[in-house]
Amino acid sequence: MKCPHCHASETKVLDSRSANDGFIIRRRRECPRCRSRFSTYEEVELLNFYVIKKDGRRELYDRTKLERGIRRACEKRPIAEETILKMLSRIEQKIREDRKREIGSRLIGELVMKELKKLDEVAYIRFASVYKSFKDVESFAQELSAFTDLKRQICRPK
Repeated sequence: MKCPHCHASETKVLDSRSANDGFIIRRRRECPRCRSRFSTYEEVELLNFYVIKKDGRRELYDRTKLERGIRRACEKRPIAEETILKMLSRIEQKIREDRKREIGSRLIGELVMKELKKLDEVAYIRFASVYKSFKDVESFAQELSAFTDLKRQICRPK
């Protein structure tokens, strides 16, 4: 691992810890040349599959693309970085469990919406507005109404 500060090719691992329910290892490192310290994250790369887009095209799965969409929905919301990464890992774990070589973008979108619905209402609505490609304000209002009706049913005292 190269030092991000002085670009020395050797660094020393000071500490290793399990993160994200054991799917990631966080390593604290030190550069012997410049003495700077930094963290690295190591993760098993198991997701090598194709995403079937709405128009039928197939693309190799790209974690950064999914992460970018989730981050955009969560922008300026009180959501911790670790929470976003754990959510992303849970989504990938569900995909991994299917063991399919191809998966529809619709299924990935539904998994994201399910996670965001539990996490943050505003982030959910933001993601849904892009994912569902609302044609007009009326279709957006219908989704919002369905969401608030569901929330009322869940939160109604028994």
